[in-house]
Amino acid sequence: MINLNFQLKERFKQFAKNECENSSGLYEYLSLKIAEDEEILDLCSFAEGGQPIPNLLLGSIHYLLMNGNHHPLKDYYPSLVEGPKKIEDSYPYFQDFSKKFRNEIIQLLQTKIVQTNEVRRCAYLYPCFSYIYQKVNKPISLIEIGTSAGLQLLWDQYKYSYSSSETIYGNIKSNVLIDSKVKVKGQTILPLLDEVPPVVDRYGIDLHINDLSSEEDFLWLKALIWPEHFERRELFEKAVISRKENEINLIEADAIKILPEVVNELSNDSILCIFHTHVANQIPVDGKQSLLKTIEVISENRDVFHLYNNIWDRMLHLDYYIDGVKHEEVIGETEGHGKWFEWRI
Repeated sequence: MINLNFQLKERFKQFAKNECENSSGLYEYLSLKIAEDEEILDLCSFAEGGQPIPNLLLGSIHYLLMNGNHHPLKDYYPSLVEGPKKIEDSYPYFQDFSKKFRNEIIQLLQTKIVQTNEVRRCAYLYPCFSYIYQKVNKPISLIEIGTSAGLQLLWDQYKYSYSSSETIYGNIKSNVLIDSKVKVKGQTILPLLDEVPPVVDRYGIDLHINDLSSEEDFLWLKALIWPEHFERRELFEKAVISRKENEINLIEADAIKILPEVVNELSNDSILCIFHTHVANQIPVDGKQSLLKTIEVISENRDVFHLYNNIWDRMLHLDYYIDGVKHEEVIGETEGHGKWFEWRI
């Protein structure tokens, strides 16, 4: 337990520094405090393996607060009250909440999965799929691994604004407007099409599909959005409406095992695009290698594009096979919630 707690301590410190700094003052402060709290670190040991524990713990507590559990800790969450109290006074209440609702927290740690359906990441999906479409000039068949509730499969149903430009791209009739800053490297040009690339198939695969008609699943996804991130919550809620208006195929299964079977269901006249964002860090090394091998085998029978990050590094990669020949490109770095991204190709 001592060794495990040391690892958890470092994870919370890294989470505070690398992810929460300048993004969530509350979660940065709580994470640094948790890193020095053996009792809370012991509580984290109930989490299932492979999960990003800081997100899972903080999301679980946020979920319980959002679900009507009354406690003074609520007064420190901008998502729950207007004019939240000073962050620096929050930790004793966090400790007390963790003790009073220990059993409920453990149940969530053991049964829930971090599956943030971050709609704003579609800001870089739109130019990526525009780039792919310009290369092959074929309709797109989408397969998303780690799809959660499938909101990113509808990237073509949203509209986009880049670096505060007045030009709007995507589906201009959409009620979901995604704004993002883009850092274009060198002489490259962001490949933004005026007309949305056509999509003929949408399949999402996940070990656990979140059903947005379920109040529990809806609230869990909302709880994973950090307390200060008002715009993320607004985008999520609007995208949920769009999701209910569009048909997609969601499959609860191990994506690596079922991928070839799903590919066989797709149109032969389309270009296959397999993608996943901020998911592969939860896949074991042998699973990552198996996924890459599976895609290579698929490429023996049809052209395929693979768009991903977090397999070996945080960069957004595009690997593709055309006529059996493999090409590899690095698109660039992306901010975890899609607020900005680089374009290098």
